[in-house]
Amino acid sequence: MERYNKITKKKPREIVLLKAFPCAWGKCSFCDYIEDNSKNLEEMIKLNKEVLSKVSGEFKVLEVINSGSCFELPKETLSLIRDIVKKKNIKRLMLESHWIYRNKLEEMKDFMGVPITFKIGVETFDNDFREEILNKHADFKTPGEVSKYFDSPCLMVGIKGQTKEMIDNDISILKKYFKCGTINIYTNNTTNIKKDEKLVNWFMEKYKYLEDDPSVEVLYVNTDFGVGD
Repeated sequence: MERYNKITKKKPREIVLLKAFPCAWGKCSFCDYIEDNSKNLEEMIKLNKEVLSKVSGEFKVLEVINSGSCFELPKETLSLIRDIVKKKNIKRLMLESHWIYRNKLEEMKDFMGVPITFKIGVETFDNDFREEILNKHADFKTPGEVSKYFDSPCLMVGIKGQTKEMIDNDISILKKYFKCGTINIYTNNTTNIKKDEKLVNWFMEKYKYLEDDPSVEVLYVNTDFGVGD
C-alpha cells in the first residue's frame, strides 16, 4: 500500500493516505475503500506518524486523504498534521469530508490555521442516482448548496445505469459552480456496482480536452494520485 507521493502536474503537492476510524456513513453502495479503516488507535497513530514523516513541504501544499472524512482521523494525527503545517511552512491543506460534516468545516480551518481546500465526494449531481443507486446519504438538492460549503467536488464517471446526459450535466455544473474538481473513472471492485466500458470510452473521447484543463484532475484509475493499492 503506497501512502505517500508527490503530484507534480496540474496542482503540485504532496499527498498522504492515512488510516482513520470507520467512515461515519460507510454505506455507499460502490465503496469498498472503507476496508482501510481501523479501530486500533495505537496502530493508526504509529502508521500515520510514519507516513507524515515523509512530508517535506516542497510544494507548500499538502493533501491528506483517508477512507472517509478528515474528521475521522485520530485527534493525535490531526494535531501532528497541524504541527507539520507549521514546521514545514505549508501554505494550504487539501482535505476530504462527507456532506454530513458540512457544519464542522470552519472548525477544522480554525484548528489547522491555514487555508483549506475541502473536497467532497458528490459522485453525481443527479439526486436520484446519487441517493437511490449510490446511497451517498448526501441530501443536498442543488449545486449551490454544495458550493456554499465545499470547494472541490469529486465526480464519478462510467457506472452502469449512469447516462451521457447525467455526465454532461455534472461536468457543466462543476465548471459553473466550482473553481476546481476531480473526475474519477469508476473502477470495478468487490461491490455490486459495475463499470460501463462504453460510457467510459465515450467520456474519454468527448472530454479528452479536460486533460489540459488546469482546474480539473481526471483519474483514469483510482491510484492515479500515486497512493492506494
